[in-house]
Amino acid sequence: MTPPQTSPSPARARLAQARRIVVKAGTNVLLGEDGLPALGRLFALVESLAGLRRQGREVLLVTSGATGLGARRLALAGKPQGLALAQACAAVGQGELMALYQTGFLRLETVCAQVLLTQDDFRDPGRRANLRATLEKLLRMGVVPVINENDTVATLELERLRVFGDNDKLSALVAAGLGADLLLLLSDVDGLHAANPRQSPGAPLLPEVRRIDARIQALAQGGGARGRGGMATKLEAARLGMAAGVTVVIAPGERPGIVEAVLAGAEAGTLFVPGARPKKDPLDRWLKEVEA
Repeated sequence: MTPPQTSPSPARARLAQARRIVVKAGTNVLLGEDGLPALGRLFALVESLAGLRRQGREVLLVTSGATGLGARRLALAGKPQGLALAQACAAVGQGELMALYQTGFLRLETVCAQVLLTQDDFRDPGRRANLRATLEKLLRMGVVPVINENDTVATLELERLRVFGDNDKLSALVAAGLGADLLLLLSDVDGLHAANPRQSPGAPLLPEVRRIDARIQALAQGGGARGRGGMATKLEAARLGMAAGVTVVIAPGERPGIVEAVLAGAEAGTLFVPGARPKKDPLDRWLKEVEA
Protein backbone atom coordinates (compact mmCIF):
# COMPACT_ATOMS: atom_id res chain seq x y z
CA MET A 1 0.00 0.00 0.00
CA THR A 2 1.40 3.39 -1.01
CA PRO A 3 1.67 5.75 1.97
CA PRO A 4 -0.37 8.94 1.65
CA GLN A 5 1.53 11.94 0.37
CA THR A 6 1.73 14.87 2.73
CA SER A 7 1.91 18.49 1.70
CA PRO A 8 5.02 20.45 2.72
CA SER A 9 4.73 22.81 5.65
CA PRO A 10 4.08 26.47 4.76
CA ALA A 11 7.72 27.32 5.51
CA ARG A 12 8.91 24.50 3.24
CA ALA A 13 6.47 25.41 0.50
CA ARG A 14 7.80 28.98 0.38
CA LEU A 15 11.24 27.70 -0.61
CA ALA A 16 9.98 27.16 -4.14
CA GLN A 17 9.73 30.95 -4.46
CA ALA A 18 13.33 31.62 -3.41
CA ARG A 19 14.99 33.79 -6.05
CA ARG A 20 18.37 34.61 -4.47
CA ILE A 21 20.06 31.53 -3.02
CA VAL A 22 23.38 31.06 -1.23
CA VAL A 23 24.64 27.45 -1.17
CA LYS A 24 27.53 26.49 1.08
CA ALA A 25 29.36 23.20 0.46
CA GLY A 26 31.55 21.88 3.27
CA THR A 27 34.90 20.13 3.07
CA ASN A 28 33.48 16.70 3.88
CA VAL A 29 30.95 17.07 1.06
CA LEU A 30 33.49 18.08 -1.57
CA LEU A 31 36.36 15.78 -0.63
CA GLY A 32 36.38 12.00 -0.36
CA GLU A 33 37.83 9.95 2.47
CA ASP A 34 41.18 9.97 0.64
CA GLY A 35 41.30 13.77 0.66
CA LEU A 36 40.86 14.01 -3.11
CA PRO A 37 37.92 15.78 -4.77
CA ALA A 38 34.68 13.79 -4.69
CA LEU A 39 34.15 14.53 -8.37
CA GLY A 40 30.71 12.95 -8.60
CA ARG A 41 29.30 15.10 -5.80
CA LEU A 42 31.15 18.23 -6.88
CA PHE A 43 30.01 18.11 -10.49
CA ALA A 44 26.47 17.10 -9.45
CA LEU A 45 26.37 20.24 -7.30
CA VAL A 46 27.60 22.33 -10.21
CA GLU A 47 24.87 20.87 -12.41
CA SER A 48 22.23 21.68 -9.80
CA LEU A 49 23.39 25.28 -9.46
CA ALA A 50 23.59 25.75 -13.23
CA GLY A 51 20.03 24.43 -13.39
CA LEU A 52 18.89 27.05 -10.91
CA ARG A 53 20.51 29.74 -13.06
CA ARG A 54 18.60 28.49 -16.10
CA GLN A 55 15.41 28.90 -14.07
CA GLY A 56 16.25 32.57 -13.63
CA ARG A 57 17.35 32.31 -10.00
CA GLU A 58 20.40 34.09 -8.61
CA VAL A 59 22.92 31.67 -7.12
CA LEU A 60 26.06 32.16 -5.02
CA LEU A 61 28.27 29.24 -3.99
CA VAL A 62 30.38 29.42 -0.84
CA THR A 63 32.91 26.61 -1.03
CA SER A 64 35.27 25.00 1.43
CA GLY A 65 37.87 22.36 0.65
CA ALA A 66 40.92 24.33 -0.51
CA THR A 67 42.98 23.75 2.64
CA GLY A 68 42.02 20.07 2.83
CA LEU A 69 42.78 19.54 -0.84
CA GLY A 70 46.12 21.31 -0.49
CA ALA A 71 47.02 19.20 2.54
CA ARG A 72 46.39 16.06 0.50
CA ARG A 73 48.47 17.31 -2.39
CA LEU A 74 51.30 18.11 0.02
CA ALA A 75 51.01 14.61 1.53
CA LEU A 76 50.21 15.84 5.04
CA ALA A 77 48.65 13.56 7.61
CA GLY A 78 45.62 15.25 9.15
CA LYS A 79 44.94 18.96 9.50
CA PRO A 80 47.88 21.31 8.88
CA GLN A 81 49.35 22.64 12.12
CA GLY A 82 50.54 26.24 12.26
CA LEU A 83 49.51 29.39 10.43
CA ALA A 84 52.09 29.32 7.63
CA LEU A 85 51.45 25.67 6.79
CA ALA A 86 47.68 26.16 6.75
CA GLN A 87 48.06 29.12 4.41
CA ALA A 88 50.42 27.16 2.17
CA CYS A 89 47.87 24.36 1.91
CA ALA A 90 45.15 26.86 1.03
CA ALA A 91 47.33 28.36 -1.70
CA VAL A 92 47.99 24.92 -3.21
CA GLY A 93 44.40 23.73 -2.99
CA GLN A 94 42.51 26.87 -4.06
CA GLY A 95 43.77 26.86 -7.64
CA GLU A 96 42.86 23.22 -8.18
CA LEU A 97 39.46 23.65 -6.54
CA MET A 98 38.59 26.64 -8.69
CA ALA A 99 39.78 24.86 -11.83
CA LEU A 100 37.27 22.08 -11.11
CA TYR A 101 34.44 24.58 -10.73
CA GLN A 102 35.47 26.40 -13.92
CA THR A 103 35.50 23.13 -15.85
CA GLY A 104 32.12 22.04 -14.53
CA PHE A 105 30.30 25.33 -15.06
CA LEU A 106 31.79 25.98 -18.51
CA ARG A 107 30.61 22.56 -19.72
CA LEU A 108 27.11 23.69 -18.78
CA GLU A 109 27.58 27.07 -20.50
CA THR A 110 27.50 28.88 -17.17
CA VAL A 111 30.05 31.50 -16.15
CA CYS A 112 31.46 31.46 -12.64
CA ALA A 113 33.75 33.93 -10.86
CA GLN A 114 36.22 33.44 -8.02
CA VAL A 115 35.71 35.72 -4.99
CA LEU A 116 38.12 35.42 -2.03
CA LEU A 117 37.12 37.22 1.17
CA THR A 118 38.32 37.98 4.67
CA GLN A 119 36.41 39.29 7.67
CA ASP A 120 37.78 42.79 6.95
CA ASP A 121 35.67 42.85 3.78
CA PHE A 122 32.58 42.83 6.00
CA ARG A 123 33.90 44.86 8.92
CA ASP A 124 34.85 47.95 6.88
CA PRO A 125 31.74 49.77 5.55
CA GLY A 126 33.45 50.89 2.35
CA ARG A 127 34.75 47.44 1.49
CA ARG A 128 31.41 45.91 2.36
CA ALA A 129 29.64 48.30 -0.03
CA ASN A 130 32.15 47.55 -2.79
CA LEU A 131 31.77 43.82 -2.25
CA ARG A 132 28.01 44.01 -2.43
CA ALA A 133 28.13 46.13 -5.60
CA THR A 134 30.47 43.61 -7.26
CA LEU A 135 28.37 40.60 -6.29
CA GLU A 136 25.16 42.33 -7.38
CA LYS A 137 26.73 43.11 -10.76
CA LEU A 138 27.88 39.51 -11.22
CA LEU A 139 24.40 38.22 -10.39
CA ARG A 140 22.74 40.61 -12.84
CA MET A 141 25.11 39.31 -15.54
CA GLY A 142 24.09 35.72 -14.85
CA VAL A 143 27.40 34.76 -13.23
CA VAL A 144 27.69 32.31 -10.32
CA PRO A 145 30.12 33.77 -7.74
CA VAL A 146 32.26 31.02 -6.17
CA ILE A 147 33.25 32.40 -2.77
CA ASN A 148 35.87 31.19 -0.33
CA GLU A 149 37.76 32.59 2.62
CA ASN A 150 41.10 34.03 1.50
CA ASP A 151 43.10 31.75 3.80
CA THR A 152 46.42 32.74 2.25
CA VAL A 153 46.21 36.21 3.84
CA ALA A 154 43.43 35.86 6.44
CA THR A 155 45.69 35.74 9.50
CA LEU A 156 43.01 37.06 11.87
CA GLU A 157 40.58 34.26 11.07
CA LEU A 158 43.27 31.58 11.25
CA GLU A 159 44.72 32.81 14.52
CA ARG A 160 41.26 32.95 16.10
CA LEU A 161 40.64 29.27 15.33
CA ARG A 162 38.95 30.19 12.09
CA VAL A 163 36.24 32.67 12.96
CA PHE A 164 34.30 31.71 9.82
CA GLY A 165 34.19 28.03 10.89
CA ASP A 166 34.71 26.16 7.60
CA ASN A 167 32.86 28.98 5.83
CA ASP A 168 29.55 28.39 7.63
CA LYS A 169 29.54 31.91 9.04
CA LEU A 170 31.04 33.36 5.87
CA SER A 171 28.06 32.04 3.93
CA ALA A 172 25.70 33.60 6.48
CA LEU A 173 27.47 36.96 6.15
CA VAL A 174 27.07 36.78 2.38
CA ALA A 175 23.41 35.76 2.62
CA ALA A 176 22.61 38.47 5.17
CA GLY A 177 24.55 41.16 3.34
CA LEU A 178 22.84 40.44 0.02
CA GLY A 179 19.36 39.89 1.42
CA ALA A 180 19.18 36.30 0.16
CA ASP A 181 15.94 34.35 0.35
CA LEU A 182 17.64 31.06 1.25
CA LEU A 183 20.92 29.90 2.75
CA LEU A 184 21.45 26.19 2.11
CA LEU A 185 24.23 24.64 4.22
CA LEU A 186 25.26 21.32 2.68
CA SER A 187 26.95 19.11 5.27
CA ASP A 188 27.93 15.50 5.93
CA VAL A 189 25.05 15.18 8.41
CA ASP A 190 21.32 15.03 7.73
CA GLY A 191 20.59 18.15 9.75
CA LEU A 192 20.16 19.01 13.42
CA HIS A 193 19.23 16.00 15.56
CA ALA A 194 17.79 15.83 19.05
CA ALA A 195 21.18 14.38 20.09
CA ASN A 196 24.54 13.80 18.43
CA PRO A 197 23.74 11.08 15.83
CA ARG A 198 27.30 9.73 15.99
CA GLN A 199 26.79 8.98 19.68
CA SER A 200 23.03 8.32 19.57
CA PRO A 201 22.25 6.81 16.14
CA GLY A 202 18.51 6.75 16.82
CA ALA A 203 18.24 10.45 17.68
CA PRO A 204 15.41 11.98 15.61
CA LEU A 205 16.00 14.76 13.11
CA LEU A 206 14.47 18.13 13.96
CA PRO A 207 12.57 19.16 10.81
CA GLU A 208 12.06 22.82 11.76
CA VAL A 209 13.55 25.26 14.27
CA ARG A 210 11.96 28.64 14.93
CA ARG A 211 14.26 29.86 17.70
CA ILE A 212 17.89 29.09 18.51
CA ASP A 213 17.95 29.12 22.30
CA ALA A 214 20.22 27.48 24.86
CA ARG A 215 18.46 24.14 24.43
CA ILE A 216 19.09 24.12 20.68
CA GLN A 217 22.68 25.31 21.06
CA ALA A 218 23.36 22.47 23.50
CA LEU A 219 22.68 19.97 20.70
CA ALA A 220 25.82 21.05 18.81
CA GLN A 221 29.06 19.26 19.48
CA GLY A 222 32.51 19.48 17.89
CA GLY A 223 33.79 19.85 14.35
CA GLY A 224 34.68 17.55 11.50
CA ALA A 225 37.89 15.60 11.07
CA ARG A 226 39.05 17.73 8.13
CA GLY A 227 36.76 20.74 8.02
CA ARG A 228 36.91 23.59 10.51
CA GLY A 229 33.23 23.70 11.25
CA GLY A 230 30.68 21.55 13.00
CA MET A 231 27.09 21.90 14.10
CA ALA A 232 28.02 24.76 16.44
CA THR A 233 29.20 26.97 13.57
CA LYS A 234 26.20 25.96 11.49
CA LEU A 235 23.86 27.01 14.27
CA GLU A 236 25.71 30.31 14.55
CA ALA A 237 25.29 30.77 10.79
CA ALA A 238 21.60 29.93 11.11
CA ARG A 239 21.22 32.43 13.94
CA LEU A 240 22.73 35.21 11.85
CA GLY A 241 20.66 34.24 8.83
CA MET A 242 17.43 34.18 10.82
CA ALA A 243 18.25 37.58 12.36
CA ALA A 244 18.60 38.95 8.82
CA GLY A 245 15.30 37.45 7.65
CA VAL A 246 16.98 34.66 5.65
CA THR A 247 15.56 31.13 5.66
CA VAL A 248 18.33 28.63 6.47
CA VAL A 249 18.41 24.89 5.77
CA ILE A 250 21.05 22.42 6.96
CA ALA A 251 20.85 19.43 4.63
CA PRO A 252 22.88 16.33 3.65
CA GLY A 253 25.24 17.31 0.84
CA GLU A 254 25.94 13.69 -0.10
CA ARG A 255 22.28 13.04 -1.00
CA PRO A 256 21.71 13.11 -4.78
CA GLY A 257 19.42 15.91 -5.92
CA ILE A 258 19.41 17.57 -2.49
CA VAL A 259 19.32 21.13 -3.85
CA GLU A 260 16.27 20.39 -6.00
CA ALA A 261 14.61 18.47 -3.16
CA VAL A 262 14.95 21.36 -0.71
CA LEU A 263 13.55 23.86 -3.20
CA ALA A 264 10.66 21.51 -3.95
CA GLY A 265 9.66 21.61 -0.27
CA ALA A 266 10.75 18.07 0.58
CA GLU A 267 11.24 17.19 4.24
CA ALA A 268 15.02 17.21 3.87
CA GLY A 269 17.35 18.46 6.56
CA THR A 270 16.47 21.02 9.22
CA LEU A 271 14.78 24.28 8.26
CA PHE A 272 15.33 27.40 10.37
CA VAL A 273 12.36 29.74 10.05
CA PRO A 274 13.26 33.46 10.21
CA GLY A 275 11.19 36.37 11.37
CA ALA A 276 10.64 39.55 9.41
CA ARG A 277 13.62 41.23 7.77
CA PRO A 278 15.13 43.76 10.20
CA LYS A 279 15.31 47.45 9.42
CA LYS A 280 18.89 47.65 10.71
CA ASP A 281 21.83 45.71 9.27
CA PRO A 282 22.53 42.75 11.63
CA LEU A 283 26.13 42.31 10.47
CA ASP A 284 27.67 45.02 12.65
CA ARG A 285 26.28 43.52 15.83
CA TRP A 286 27.35 40.01 14.85
CA LEU A 287 30.90 41.07 13.98
CA LYS A 288 31.24 42.75 17.38
CA GLU A 289 30.08 39.56 19.04
CA VAL A 290 32.64 37.28 17.35
CA GLU A 291 35.46 39.73 18.08
CA ALA A 292 34.56 40.09 21.77
